[in-house]
Amino acid sequence: MNKLALGILAVVGVWMPFACGDDSGPPVGEQTGQSCTSAAQCFLDAHDAALQGGATVCLDKVTDGYCTHVCTVDADCCAVPGECRTSYRQVCSPFESTNTKYCFLSCEVVPGDADVNDADAFCGAYAHAGFGCRSSGGGSQNRKICVP
Repeated sequence: MNKLALGILAVVGVWMPFACGDDSGPPVGEQTGQSCTSAAQCFLDAHDAALQGGATVCLDKVTDGYCTHVCTVDADCCAVPGECRTSYRQVCSPFESTNTKYCFLSCEVVPGDADVNDADAFCGAYAHAGFGCRSSGGGSQNRKICVP
């Protein structure tokens, strides 16, 4: 390859990572709910900060795993910088009648700025593709959450 071609490739390689796309679409999915096989794969954007409420967990009751963390109240969710990627509400709820509570993206009330018309569409767009809105199965502390 000649020097001119190498120079062009170098310039393109430097500028390509800074190219802008269409930012009008939904944000990247939340860290809560990402697929996982171990807790070490979860909440990497939180830069190893201790998450409020308790330990990071990869819920294996959910197909392909589900990143979350132990909590005691809603305020424990998104309490640490870098934990959440959006401002959409997360709730603390038991999952499938366990005594332990975890953080989940809430679909109890779909935010007006979400630009979707129902809770399932909200979960698919703002949590992760294939997620829907359903009950956490938490008995008397049941909440409506985004899960696969």
